[in-house]
Amino acid sequence: MAGGEDTNKTGFSLEVPEYFNFAGQVSSYAENNPHKPALLAVSETGEAQSVTYHELVNLTNRIGNGLRSLGISRGDRVIVLVPRGIEAYGIYLGLNKIGAVIMPCSELLRGKDIEYRANHAGAKALISFAGSIKEVDEVRSNCPTIQHYIKLGETQPGWISFEELVSNAPENLDAVATKSDELAFLSYTSGTTGGPKGVMHVHGWPYAHLAVAATYWLDARENDLVWATAGPGWAKWVWSPFVSALGKGATAFVYQGKFSPEAYLKLLEQYPISVLCATPTEYRLMAKVSDIENYKLRALRSACSAGEPLNREVIDTFRRVFGITVRDGYGQTENTLLVGTFVGMEPKPGSMGRPSPVVKVAIIDEEGRELPVGQVGDIAIDRNMVALFKGYLNDEERTAKAFRGDWYVTGDQGRLDEDGYIWFEGRSDDIIISAGYTIGPFEVEDALVKHPAVAECAAVASPDPDRGHVVKAFIVLKKGFEPSDGLVKELQEHTKALTAPYKYPRKIEFVEDLPKTTSGKIRRIELRMKEKEVLS
Repeated sequence: MAGGEDTNKTGFSLEVPEYFNFAGQVSSYAENNPHKPALLAVSETGEAQSVTYHELVNLTNRIGNGLRSLGISRGDRVIVLVPRGIEAYGIYLGLNKIGAVIMPCSELLRGKDIEYRANHAGAKALISFAGSIKEVDEVRSNCPTIQHYIKLGETQPGWISFEELVSNAPENLDAVATKSDELAFLSYTSGTTGGPKGVMHVHGWPYAHLAVAATYWLDARENDLVWATAGPGWAKWVWSPFVSALGKGATAFVYQGKFSPEAYLKLLEQYPISVLCATPTEYRLMAKVSDIENYKLRALRSACSAGEPLNREVIDTFRRVFGITVRDGYGQTENTLLVGTFVGMEPKPGSMGRPSPVVKVAIIDEEGRELPVGQVGDIAIDRNMVALFKGYLNDEERTAKAFRGDWYVTGDQGRLDEDGYIWFEGRSDDIIISAGYTIGPFEVEDALVKHPAVAECAAVASPDPDRGHVVKAFIVLKKGFEPSDGLVKELQEHTKALTAPYKYPRKIEFVEDLPKTTSGKIRRIELRMKEKEVLS
C-alpha cells in the first residue's frame, strides 16, 4: 500500500503516502484547533461530558506513554475490551500513536473467544473494563503471550490500574513514523468454517477510508456533530465513530446507554446531531415508533446505514417525517465502503447503491468472469483496491480462498442493473435455490415486512423432497397480531403480490425473536441449521 495509487474507471485516483499515522494526524489538528470539541459523551441518565481536541490528545499521550512504560511498543498486539466512552478514543489513539497493533474486541465476548484471539495473534497486553474481567480471569492461564492485564475502574489484584498508569504519565508524545503498509488493526470476523479470521489492516487504511467513505458517503464535515452508533470492538466503530469523525475534525457524539428507538429519537431531537450512522435494525425500529411524527430532528442533514439493505418503508418514513434520505452503504471488515448511495445520488430503495469512486466492483461467476446486467453472481472487487485488507493472520489457505484470479470475492451475492446500481441477494450460503430458481432472501423479507402484521423476519432455504429447497420465513409479529393459518395464507398472498410468485414462503413459522449477532445482524445460518435438523 505504501505509495500506492488506486484508479478505477471513474478516473478518481488516490495516492497513499509512504508514511502515515492516524493519531499523529489528529494531534496535528488539535494543535491548530485546541478548543474545538472532539467528543460529547452522554450517559443513559442524561449526564453529558465534553472533551476538546487538546484534552483528547493529552489523554492520548498519557495513555501512550503509560503503555510504553510497560514495554509495549511498535508492532505489539493489544486486545481492547472497552465499551463506548471517552476512554475508548484515548486508548485507540494512544495505541495507534506508539505504533502498536489494535485488536478491537467486543465487550460481549466470552472467555473462550478472548483466549482464541489472544493466542492466535500472540497478544502482548489486554485492556479491559470491569464488565469483562470475570471472563478474562477464567482464561488467563491459557494465554501465555499476554504479559500485562490493564483494568479500567477500581483496582483489582492481578491487574494494572489504567488510571494509575495514565494519571502521572507525561503529556508529550511524538507519533511513531509508521509506514503505511505496517499492521495497525487486527479485527476478527466470523467464518463459515473454522475459528474467527484475523483481518489485517495497515496504517494507510484510515487515509484511504477518509478520502472516500467519510467524505462522499457519511459526509462528515468539520462543524458536524456526528453520531455513529457502533460500539468499540467492531470494525464499524473504527470506520465511523473513530476514523471518520476525528479524521474530519468533527465532534463525535457518544451515547453510553442501551438502545431503544424512543431514546434514540429523543437524543436526535435534544442534541444538534447533524450526521447519523446507524444499523438497519435501529432505523427499522425507529421508523416503527407510533408517534414518530412528534419528534423534531432539526439539525440532522446526513443519515447513513450499513450492515444489510434497508427496506423501502424505512427510507420512505424518514423522508416523509424528517425530509431525510437514509443512504445505504456496503462494505466489510476486510475492506472499506465498497458500494453506497453517495451524496447527491438518487437512491433506489433496496439497492446497495453504486460502486465507490476508488473501487472497481463486478458481479462474477465461478470462473471469475464478469456477468451481464441482471444476472446473480458473486460481488467481487479488484484485488489491488487501495483499502483492501492484507490477508487473514496466520491463515494462508483462507486468504487464498478469498481471491479468484484478479478479484477479491466478498462472499456476498448480488446483481447489477442497467443504471449501475448493485442489488444485494444475500450471502453466498444464504441464497435459496428452489426448483431451479435462484432466490435472494432479502427480496422475500422486504416484501413480508411491508405487511402491517410483521415486525421482523428472516427467509432461509428449507429442505424439500420435490423442489430441493423451498423458502421458509421465520416471522416476529407486531403487538396485537396473533399467529393463525389465516394469517399464514394472507402473508403468502401478500408476498406473491409484491415479488415474483415463485419466491413466496411456502413455509412460515412464527417466532418470538430471531437469532442475531451481538452487532444486530440476523444469523440466518442458525435458522438454516434448524431446518436441516428437522429433516434429519
